[in-house]
Amino acid sequence: MTAAAIPPGPKSAPAEVHLRPRAPGDFDALAALWIESWTEAMPAIDFSARRDWLRAHLDALEAAGGETICAFDRDGRALGFVTIDPRTGYLDQIAVAAQAKGSGVAGVLLDAARRASAAPLSLEVNQDNPRALSFYRREGFVTAAEGVNPMSGLKTWRLQAG
Repeated sequence: MTAAAIPPGPKSAPAEVHLRPRAPGDFDALAALWIESWTEAMPAIDFSARRDWLRAHLDALEAAGGETICAFDRDGRALGFVTIDPRTGYLDQIAVAAQAKGSGVAGVLLDAARRASAAPLSLEVNQDNPRALSFYRREGFVTAAEGVNPMSGLKTWRLQAG
């Protein structure tokens, strides 16, 4: 398990974030924060109905060589997670718990994904997700292409690490 210091944010930030691979008992906590995070970003979509999809998706990503890197506070509470294909650099999911937003956890997770990947990172982001777009721009990502999310039908941007 590794610990990374994070800069103080506007909210009460944890003193350190512990990173580790997803373990079998983590799913419920990760699913809860994923649903909460996505519901805040895209309230018109019922993400709780996608819980089973998320379980199957994470399992499939990991079976194909992907990694799910989880962030926990010192008391073991889930703060977020990121999924990365270390061969291609494709970042499939990133989610941060509401209480950790603005605390630097997303940056810690993104840095962990960068370290895990042999290739520059790339990802799809919904065009109607200004918070995520702002975060990725601050982190140096640039627009590479336009697309459509196959599940929601919403327009996306393909971003690449600059």
